[in-house]
Amino acid sequence: MTLPQFYIDDLIKTALKEDINYIDVTSDYLLDPEAVSEAYFVSKDEGVLCGIDVAMRVFTLLDPEVSYEIYKRDGDPIQKGDVIVEMKGRTVSLLKGERTALNLIQHMSGIASATNRCVKLTAGTNASIADTRKTLPGLRPLQKYAVVCGGGRNHRYNLSDAAMLKDNHIDAYGSITAAVEALRKKAGHMLSIEVETRSLDELREALAVGANIIMLDNMDCDTMKEAVAITAGRAKLEASGNITLENIAQVAQTGVDIISLGALTHSVQCFDISMKIK
Repeated sequence: MTLPQFYIDDLIKTALKEDINYIDVTSDYLLDPEAVSEAYFVSKDEGVLCGIDVAMRVFTLLDPEVSYEIYKRDGDPIQKGDVIVEMKGRTVSLLKGERTALNLIQHMSGIASATNRCVKLTAGTNASIADTRKTLPGLRPLQKYAVVCGGGRNHRYNLSDAAMLKDNHIDAYGSITAAVEALRKKAGHMLSIEVETRSLDELREALAVGANIIMLDNMDCDTMKEAVAITAGRAKLEASGNITLENIAQVAQTGVDIISLGALTHSVQCFDISMKIK
């Protein structure tokens, strides 16, 4: 999976403008603009790396003469003390890019590591781990990329990708059946329809109208097991809501096809990485 460079560059430029504005008063007033230093990124945590190319692009956008050697790539497991990359360039350039680069790689590695923990906890079951649209504005492609690096899969990218009838859509329109039938009359043949259900009766209605994917919203594990038996492979089943590291294995063992977690992107803990000047 490769992210488009134009998107990455636009995001980084926005972040650098926010951080530097027009001058770095500490580095620009203190240091010789032509002084050269060597630096490196070191892991202070254990997990899965993500965002190394994005982080390095921060430095080369600031200064094309910055060079680097990468030792750990996206998707690689990393341990505390691992050197991830070594860099060489103008000291002011390295220091100006440090915080933006670390913000991005720490956040992306945190998502990849959290996703990987969920993948390991559900290994051997039918369930795949997926993200949601609960992402930070402007960062969605990086966050969804990080989920994939951690071994997860992406849910729909945006509202145009698929139709997803949530509780408010259903309540506003009147019923699951009426809403699905109305969508089918207007949508193209490529559009998949997912229906959020809050009970087994709603599950049965979604099955009867031919929903492609059915979300089991905040159901307990016994109810989800019953939902799997009722569905019998007629639709993909997605478990969502109140899923944690403590209960995710039990959820996966119900037989659902997908487990989606907004926490992978909206409240993940940053992965601790530092930059050190040699």
